[in-house]
Amino acid sequence: MASYKAPLREISFVLNDVLDVGRLTGIPAFQDATPETLSGLIEEAAKLIEERLAPLNSISDQQGCKLANGEVTVPDGFAEFYRMYCEAGWIGISQKTEYGGAGLPYTLGKVTEELLCSANVAFALYPGLTQGCFEALEASASDEIKRTYLPRLATGEWSGTMCITEPQAGSDVGAAKTRAIPQADGSFLIEGGKIFITSGEHRMADNIVHFVLARLPDSPPGVKGLSTFVVPKFLVNADGTLGARNKLAATAIEHKMGINGSVTCVMQFDGAKGWIVGAPNQGIQSMFVMMNLARIMVGFQGLGQCELATQNAIRYALERKQGKAFNGRSEIIEHPDVRRMLLQMKATTEGARVLAYETAIHVDLARNHPDAAVREVAQDWVDLNTPLVKAFCTDAAVELGSLAIQVYGGHGFIKEHGIEQIVRDSKILCLYEGTNGIQAMDLVRRKLMMHNGRLPGRFFSAVRADLAAGPDALSAPLKTALDALESTTRWVQETYKSSPDDAAFGCCDYQRAFALTYLGWNWLRMVRAADKTGDAGLARTKRVTAAYFATRMLSQVPALLANVRESAAPMMELSAEDFA
Repeated sequence: MASYKAPLREISFVLNDVLDVGRLTGIPAFQDATPETLSGLIEEAAKLIEERLAPLNSISDQQGCKLANGEVTVPDGFAEFYRMYCEAGWIGISQKTEYGGAGLPYTLGKVTEELLCSANVAFALYPGLTQGCFEALEASASDEIKRTYLPRLATGEWSGTMCITEPQAGSDVGAAKTRAIPQADGSFLIEGGKIFITSGEHRMADNIVHFVLARLPDSPPGVKGLSTFVVPKFLVNADGTLGARNKLAATAIEHKMGINGSVTCVMQFDGAKGWIVGAPNQGIQSMFVMMNLARIMVGFQGLGQCELATQNAIRYALERKQGKAFNGRSEIIEHPDVRRMLLQMKATTEGARVLAYETAIHVDLARNHPDAAVREVAQDWVDLNTPLVKAFCTDAAVELGSLAIQVYGGHGFIKEHGIEQIVRDSKILCLYEGTNGIQAMDLVRRKLMMHNGRLPGRFFSAVRADLAAGPDALSAPLKTALDALESTTRWVQETYKSSPDDAAFGCCDYQRAFALTYLGWNWLRMVRAADKTGDAGLARTKRVTAAYFATRMLSQVPALLANVRESAAPMMELSAEDFA
């Protein structure tokens, strides 16, 4: 059976030695969030998650969720762990103290999220959507709505959802038809149906707060006519107690390939009472506050599954004896092809962790640093990194889950070992919160163009500054990749204006090339940081893994970028009927 142990040593190395998380103490709100404090909290979370949540992973996959008479039953153990997690204060760990949160860095919340997602990614969606709902309301809601909902979302007493998708409106959000009818008391009646609503119905929390995208009667068509509304499962009385049940219900739940412990609902709003969040017809802006942070959240889900796949593959390879390698040893880790797969997994997971954690630190700086110039730089990094984190970490989760199965051989294909579940749980991560193709288009169409190309320019400058710090075994291959990426970036920025199909056709290859180059920079920094620790074993392992990355993965960048620069005209001119 797949098992999980939080990689505390690696987490500490990335946070402290590579990324210097201690710099967050320079922010007045985080002056007490020292590396020692964060380390103690991470260890505390790891113990709870390892002991109480990880054992539920296989059980929840087998049991799934059940709907009967409008009520959802979650897998055994989920309600008990949810209560423990809430009581320990983890749902509101990064939320403001004025709303009942602990006021600690967003980065701490994301590290904890990685632990949750390795132990049981299906469960992680319940607190994850609640935190996302909190962030959306905090950013756009009136003071009255904030006072009513945020303290209870911060504690997990109430949970949250994001209600966007409709049968005819998936990625095309502007096609949404759900209506919001104004009432004399300032409320609105919400009418319509939503699909794929994570955590839409359950009884683990006393109330469920739905953040709903809907259209006012006089709104223009498309995304410019959408507004957002807070629509609770139970209406809230003036004194904060719960009143009557609102006119909404889960009419069905989806039976899915994976994340079976997470309930995915078809929701029907039949005149449900709601209140507008933000200005009319500005809903897409309100929703994207939640969605952009949700994309980072999904990237951490992918990272968690990468870690789960990697550590189980390594454990199995150390124990499993089969045949004899060229050195006469029988453990399969001695076989060169198995060693290759394990290094691929380590190089990907450890490099992706730096990407994800660095993005989280930039979120903290962008939100809280007292210097406006620092906030601007940090927000540029957040904007650039968000599609990379979401797409690369989730694609990697599927790839590494498949490699883990390969390491296990036939045993990996058998459910009792719990390895095939990683692939089933991970595939959705490439699809929701904007497919990874949409992330690639976001990178090419928006992030490369923002502020006259300032975002990728900051990346190129930062990497070149580190390359200039001195020669290293990674320097030459990283410079080759960076040169190719920078020149192709200029080509994409120009080509998109005149031949958008060319840029769009190559956007996924471009996104992967960018992410691999970013990981090359991460490995350069990790090797240098490991050398400074004085830990010879750590330094040796990092250098070998970095060498694998440089010669077997970073080397793919020029070929990927050559694909990007190929004309798409012949492919786009092929008629749709010719595919039949």
